Amino acid sequence: MKVVLAEKVSPATLAVFQSEAGWQILTHDQIKNLPESLADADALVVRSAVQVDDALMAAAPNLRVIGRAGVGVDNIDAEAATRRGIVVMNTPGANAIAVAELALGLMIALARQLPRADSTMHAGKWEKKSLQGSELRGKKLGILGLGRIGLEVARRARQFGMELIGHDPFVSASIARENAIRLVSAEELFALSDYITLHVGLTPQTEGIVNAASIATMKKGVRLINCARGELVVEADLAEALKSGQVAGAALDVFHEEPPKNSPFAALDNVILTPHIAGSTAEAQEAVGIQIALQVREYLKSGIAQNAVNSPSLSHEEYQELAPWMTLAERLGTFLAQIPRGSIDSIQIAYHGRLAESKTELIRNSAIAGVLGHLEQVNRINAASVAAERGIRLHEEKTEEPAGAAGSVLQLSLHTSETSITASGAVLHGDAPRLLHLDGIDIEAPLQGTLITIRNKDVPGVIGRIGTILGQHNVNIANFALGRSNGHDASPASAIAVVQVDGVVTDEALRELRAVPAITGVRLVTL
Repeated sequence: MKVVLAEKVSPATLAVFQSEAGWQILTHDQIKNLPESLADADALVVRSAVQVDDALMAAAPNLRVIGRAGVGVDNIDAEAATRRGIVVMNTPGANAIAVAELALGLMIALARQLPRADSTMHAGKWEKKSLQGSELRGKKLGILGLGRIGLEVARRARQFGMELIGHDPFVSASIARENAIRLVSAEELFALSDYITLHVGLTPQTEGIVNAASIATMKKGVRLINCARGELVVEADLAEALKSGQVAGAALDVFHEEPPKNSPFAALDNVILTPHIAGSTAEAQEAVGIQIALQVREYLKSGIAQNAVNSPSLSHEEYQELAPWMTLAERLGTFLAQIPRGSIDSIQIAYHGRLAESKTELIRNSAIAGVLGHLEQVNRINAASVAAERGIRLHEEKTEEPAGAAGSVLQLSLHTSETSITASGAVLHGDAPRLLHLDGIDIEAPLQGTLITIRNKDVPGVIGRIGTILGQHNVNIANFALGRSNGHDASPASAIAVVQVDGVVTDEALRELRAVPAITGVRLVTL
C-alpha cells in the first residue's frame, strides 16, 4: 500500500500508517510533484490547502480513498471521486469539543461584552458602568442541529443553567431527552430562543436559513452564534438586523467568503468575528489526524468505509453482517449479466425479510457492479453513478416480512431490450451465497466458480446427455442443480439446470450441448 500525506500531520497520525509493515508512506516534505507522487498511490490524505480536483485524480489511477482531516470537503471534488470509484472520507465529530467550547465562549463573550471590555481597557479607559452584562443562567438556548457538536454544546450549556430547545429531524426523542433538550420545529426555535447556535451542515434546506424572514420571527434582542457554515446566514439580512437592534449581537466564526472581503459586519461593534478557528485547538487537530488515519487504514485493509461522504458509512459490526450480502449481490449481478441478450434498460432490486431493514445502499451498488463489471471498471462506490450515466434505470423495493425458510432474500431482475430475467438468492450457513430461484423456478445452486445454465424441455434423457457430453470433454461436474416449472395443456414442462463444473468448458462442448434437441438454451457463466 502507498499512502500520500499531502499536508503536514502530527507524529501520532504518521505513526498509525507506519505501524503497517510493508506500507510506503510519503509525507508532505518528501513530495516534489504531487501528481507524480500519486501515480501509484492507494490513498491520499489532505487537510484544507490541497485542491483535489478531477485532474489530480486522473493522475492517480490506483487511488482508492481520499481522507480529509477535518469536516468540510469543499477542496475535494466528491462527484468526480464517485465517478472514479474513490471513497472520500472526513472526520465529523473529532473536533466536536473544540467547536462546542468556542460556541459557549462566544455566548459568554456576547453576554458580558468581553471584546469591548478588553479594547477599552487597552485604550486606558475604565467603563465599568456601561459594561453591565447579562447571565446565561435561565436563558433559552436554541440549538439548530443536534449532531455531535450540537449535543456537546447542549451538555455544556446545561451546566450554565440554560433551558435547552433544539431542532433536528434526524435525532431521536430519546437522545434529546437524555440531554434535557425539548425538540421543537425550526420556526418555534427561532421564535422562542434568547440565544441561537447553528450546528447543521450545508444543504439546500439549510442554506440561508437565517434570513430576513426568519429573523423577523425571532425575539427582539436575540443573540446568534455561527460556528458551522457561513452559507447558513444571509449576511446582508443579519447585518441589517444587527443595526436595527432586532438581533442584539452575533458571534461569527464562518463566512460566505473566507477570508471575508468588504464584510458587512466589519464596522459593527455588536458582532464578534473570529477567523474560522472553532476546530483549531492542538487537541482537536491531533484527534482529527489520528481519526482520519485510522479510517483510511481500516478501509485499505478491510474495505470498511467510515464517515464516507460519497458512500454509505458502516460500522465494523454492520460491515461484518452485510459483507456476505454484498458478495451475494455482486455474484447475482454477474450471473444474470452473462445470461440475457440485448442492452440493459433497467435493474430492479428487491429486499425481503430482515435484510430490508439494513443499510442496503452498498448491497445495491454491489449488484450493479456485478451487472456492469464485464463492461468497464466499476465498484461499490461508483456503480450507481455509472448506471445513471448509461441511462440504466434503477428500481428498489423493500418488504420486511420473512421470505420463507431463508428469512432474508435478495431478488435481482434485469430488463433488456430483448428480454427480462430474474434471480433471487440468500446467504446460507453464515457466508455461503446461494441461488434460490431463477425465472420463477426453484433451484438451489452455489454462486461461485464456473457455472453452465441450461434451459430444456422436461423430458427423459436430458440430464444423462449433459453428463455424457461434459464427460467426453473432460469437464468434471462439481454440483448439479435442477428445477422445473409446471407444463400447460399437453406441452411438456420446462426445466433449468445450473451445473457447477471444474476445468475449462470449450466452445465445442457448448456447441454439443446446444445441439441436443430437448435443450433450448445454454449459457456459460464465470463468477
